Amino acid sequence: MSTPFTDRHIGTDSVAQLQMLSVLGYDTVEDLVHAAVPESIRALPVAESSIPKAATEREALAELRAIARHNKVRRSMIGLGYYGTLTPSVIQRNVLENPSWYTAYTPYQPEISQGRLEALINFQTMVSDLTGMATANASMLDEATAVVEGMLLARRASKSPSNVFLVDADAFPQTKAVLTTRAEAVGIDLVEVDFTTPEPGSGTLPEPVEGTTSEDGAVPVPIDGSTGSAAEASLPEAFGVFVQYPGASGRVWNPTAVIDAVHDAGGLAIVAADLLALTMVASPGDLGADVAVGTSQRFGVPMGFGGPHAGYMAVRAGLERQLPGRLVGVSKDADGHPAYRLSLQAREQHIRREKATSNICTAQVLLAILASMYAVYHGPGGLTRIAWNVARKTRAFADRLKRAGFEIVHDSYFDTLTVRTPGRAAEIVAAALERDLLLHLVDDDTVSLSFDEATAETGVIGGRSGTSHLELDDALAASFGMGGGWAEYSSTGVPEDLRRTTDFLTHPVFNTHRTETAMMRYLKYLADKDYALDRGMIPLGSCTMKLNSATEMAAVTWPEFAEIHPFAPTEDVTGYMVLISHLETWLAELTGYDTVSLQPNAGSQGELAGLLAIRGYHLANGDDQRNICLIPQSAHGTNAASAVLAGMRVVVVRTDEYGNVDLDDLHARIDEHAGELAALMVTYPSTHGVYEHEIRAVTDAVHEAGGQVYVDGANLNALLGYARFGEFGGDVSHLNLHKTFCIPHGGGGPGVGPVAAKAHLAPFLPGHPQSQSPVHPAFDLLTGNAGSLVHGGGPVSAAPYGSPSILPISWAYVRMMGADGLMRATGAAVLAANYVAARLRDSFPVLYAGDNGLVAHECILDVRPLTQATGVTVEDVAKRLIDYGFHAPTMSFPVAGTLMVEPTESEDLPELERFIEAMIAIKAEADAVADGRWSAADNPLRHAPHTAEAVIAGEWDHGYTREEAVYPVRSLVRAKYWPPVRRIDQAFGDRNLVCACPPVEAFA
Repeated sequence: MSTPFTDRHIGTDSVAQLQMLSVLGYDTVEDLVHAAVPESIRALPVAESSIPKAATEREALAELRAIARHNKVRRSMIGLGYYGTLTPSVIQRNVLENPSWYTAYTPYQPEISQGRLEALINFQTMVSDLTGMATANASMLDEATAVVEGMLLARRASKSPSNVFLVDADAFPQTKAVLTTRAEAVGIDLVEVDFTTPEPGSGTLPEPVEGTTSEDGAVPVPIDGSTGSAAEASLPEAFGVFVQYPGASGRVWNPTAVIDAVHDAGGLAIVAADLLALTMVASPGDLGADVAVGTSQRFGVPMGFGGPHAGYMAVRAGLERQLPGRLVGVSKDADGHPAYRLSLQAREQHIRREKATSNICTAQVLLAILASMYAVYHGPGGLTRIAWNVARKTRAFADRLKRAGFEIVHDSYFDTLTVRTPGRAAEIVAAALERDLLLHLVDDDTVSLSFDEATAETGVIGGRSGTSHLELDDALAASFGMGGGWAEYSSTGVPEDLRRTTDFLTHPVFNTHRTETAMMRYLKYLADKDYALDRGMIPLGSCTMKLNSATEMAAVTWPEFAEIHPFAPTEDVTGYMVLISHLETWLAELTGYDTVSLQPNAGSQGELAGLLAIRGYHLANGDDQRNICLIPQSAHGTNAASAVLAGMRVVVVRTDEYGNVDLDDLHARIDEHAGELAALMVTYPSTHGVYEHEIRAVTDAVHEAGGQVYVDGANLNALLGYARFGEFGGDVSHLNLHKTFCIPHGGGGPGVGPVAAKAHLAPFLPGHPQSQSPVHPAFDLLTGNAGSLVHGGGPVSAAPYGSPSILPISWAYVRMMGADGLMRATGAAVLAANYVAARLRDSFPVLYAGDNGLVAHECILDVRPLTQATGVTVEDVAKRLIDYGFHAPTMSFPVAGTLMVEPTESEDLPELERFIEAMIAIKAEADAVADGRWSAADNPLRHAPHTAEAVIAGEWDHGYTREEAVYPVRSLVRAKYWPPVRRIDQAFGDRNLVCACPPVEAFA
């Protein structure tokens, strides 16, 4: 019999665990966890579990194959922001399927993250070049979220006193839906405007129109009851305008006059632009836009039923410091060499908290890297050829339609045609479906279709999932009832006066790696610079860097999951519906809630969705005044930022000396705001890494005052199987599938932040106008019928199910672990954290502990006494760990001057001992500074990390030896990780902000 997956996932076996337990004074892991977790919150027994017994790896893959076969892969021509693309195999194999890339963490330790930071600065350069903007960030969660963030940026940067934001009627319907959700919560008035021009490209303001129309009927027009008209000489006064370019209907037009008019009124212009189209059409920067947003999906990233994909955001000069999310910049290391790092990190939410302007604390790093490498591999010439092929194919079919008597709605277009088909639209879409083609039904009289790289390159339909190899041209013609024959065109539908005239992607990195050999070596060169889980433990507290197994990852690139359009018909996505239903049901059981939405595509968005559900609940009950959100001072900063974006006011509750919520202060705050109390956000176990004993008293107090309890599920890895949020007072929680349920962090994204809730909040959880199923779960595991709960809130993500193509990872994890295995993993994680705490307590005080002196799944090591005694700082310790071959723990969060350590259940005892040995040795090095052996200014901690060049080149004039610098323990001699740069000057990078690829000469 093969080894159970649980034993592959959990690093410590029974022998190792007994050794660890003997140090802690417990006989079993069960005894240890029961001593740590308060008895009052222990999980109630489940009469009939929905989670099946653990499957073997082979069985799980076979079941996933069976599920995948229920998805139908057709050639999608739906468009609307999601397009067929061809992922180069060299990129799929060496990035997407390579643990050196997908198991890395956010590059908070830049010295050991230079590879992915370079890849991200390639992404930023790619976006800023194509959009014609000064600076781009390191990606956004999706296009709709990027548009929302653009709107919020415009609101704070605009000089206009208006509270109105103008929305292009020809925007993607999903973007308009997300805008509606987000604007309503913060009191922004949306006005939809039809920017129809008499002559596309004329640069004039729109002519009068009879109202506006909403494509698909997905979002009612006007959005908020206002009617926008561009009939007047000027647009309605607004702080900003959002334009889709090209439009959802395919229209390519010149919005310069609209942009100028908004500028004249003191507003800002946001343009959502198609990156592939920008190789041919004038850039947003050329048109005068202030902000450019969009998605990089069609740059080699599969549709994946909607995600994950890397959105983008770029701004004109002067708005750099207003950018949300992460921004990679160039600085220098201790030797003056160029080095990359995250710029302006003071904007992070855990510092700004309720003053943060965005709750985005992550990015889509892995997907941004895929898109950037697509541009590196193809270069400007290759991208332009792909775009021209798409545009010519579109023009050729447009000509055929015209000759057959069809009316093309717009004369100017790039890849999308909107076709008048009086009374025949449904018939044509159905005929196409019979031929394995997906067209977009706009209304009874209108069809649209979009061409893309896949249709332009292959000319065939489907093929890999059993569909027939009909020629695309003939199938399309037959769908519209036309005869054979095809016209090839050398021209396109892009108007001459909007053709791009500026260069892009001129940096050598985009003009060098044309052969697969060169590309493979470049990717290997970058990967070798970085520290990821394939090298060693990443003990980052609050991050749960556990195993992302190969079996869990296997299905991500299967075409049945990767090549599905998010708005495909329900009958094509039965497999996805079953898989999503499984996960919704399993997660609801594990958390003690009634329903789960998998739509939020990051933990921050899960927070926001949960708070919006609470807000919707209070509004529905007529409690408009309930807008106070109580948040403990120990909470993660995104909690406060999310509350503000949900339209709430934050009131901070103190924590006591043990890291628990101060009950006296909680009652005082409740008494002060009883009639206004909307919610309490509390993390459990706490951000301090302890199980709060009085959590039931906390939740009861909030409920008695009429509030709802939001339990942040970021630390679920310490609770799974032993307690359930919904059973000790939680009304709603978000979870992090990229932590507890094994979706890899990917260097800072993707993530999935599902929101789980009690039934009374279900009507306010995120829905979606284009969702294939209004009920949750779509398939009830217990009855075999559809679920009974409808999620009726507004969407928070562009796609109905967020980032579904990576859900097979979490499905496989739960399926192979089973309920018992998940509980064992929790026990192993708690054991590992307490073992590390016990072994290091004599060297570094453990700042917080709960019942019986125990921690949860992480511990906070206090470096402040060491700093006071020796001058050695927490940063010195973190950087010195690199010389020992480790990624540092979380530094100065949640308490400045500390290290938060989370070893997870996946590390074996030798790796834990290696870390413990390193920390004890570093303490001894610090003591040597205190004893005068080394000076405070010249010691191996202060100069860490040490590169190979630093110890080989030139004279060695330090008070410690080269061997002490780079081989502090003997085991490193044969297995040394060499950082590519020395300690990076953070302040220099912020003072001298450079966020694009530096010239090659800088590295000479």
